[in-house]
Amino acid sequence: MANTSKKPAPRLGKLSVYLYIPNIIGYARVLLNCFAFAICFSDKRLFSVLYFVSFVCDAVDGWCARKFNQVSTFGAVLDMVTDRISTACLLVILSQVYRPGLVFVSLLALDIGSHWLQMYSTFLSGKTSHKDVKDSTNWLFKAYYGNRMFMGYCCVACEVLYLILFLIAESQNENLVEVIVSSVQQGSPLSFLLALSLFGWAIKQTINVIQMKTAADVCVLYDIEKKKKP
Repeated sequence: MANTSKKPAPRLGKLSVYLYIPNIIGYARVLLNCFAFAICFSDKRLFSVLYFVSFVCDAVDGWCARKFNQVSTFGAVLDMVTDRISTACLLVILSQVYRPGLVFVSLLALDIGSHWLQMYSTFLSGKTSHKDVKDSTNWLFKAYYGNRMFMGYCCVACEVLYLILFLIAESQNENLVEVIVSSVQQGSPLSFLLALSLFGWAIKQTINVIQMKTAADVCVLYDIEKKKKP
C-alpha cells in the first residue's frame, strides 16, 4: 500500500528570511544612505542621486517581495525604519540649512509620530498591515492607502521637495520662504517641479495629521474597552 501521507513543508531557518531578495535590497538601501549622508555637503548632486536611488529601491523591494513570495514582517519593518530614518536625517540637515529650522524639526516629529502611532494601533487592532484602513471614515485617508499611484505621488513629492530645497540652498543660513517664493517665480522647469512637489507634500502632511489622530483614537478606544472588561 502506497504511503499517501503528505511530507511536512520544509522548515524555514532564520538565515533564509534574512537573505530574502527584498531584504537584501533593504540592506543595500541602508548602505546607500550611509554613504550618501557621509558626502552630503561635499557632493550635493551625488548625494541626491544616491538618496533618490535608495528611495526608489523601496518600491523595487516591495515588488520583489510579492513576485518571489518573500513577504516578511522583518522586511516590512526594515523598510519602514529605513524610510523614516533616511527622511529624518534629511530633515535634520535641512533644519541646519534653512531658517526657521523648527519647521523641519516639526515635520520630522510629525512623520515619526504619526507612523509610530499607526503601527501601534495596527497591532492593537489585530491587523496585519498598517495600510489596512478600510474601516476608516476619512475619505482622504482611505484614498491614500487604497490607491498606490496616489500614495506614490505624495511620497515621491515629499522626497523630491526636500532634495530640491537641499540642492538650491547656497548657504547654511537661507530663509525658507524667500527661497521657495523666488524659485517658484522663476518660471523654469525646476519651478514647475517644485510647485508640483509642494502640492503632493501638503497632501502627505495632511495625511500624517489624519493618521496620527485616527491612530490615537484607536488607542483610546482600546483603553476604554479594556476598562469595561471585568
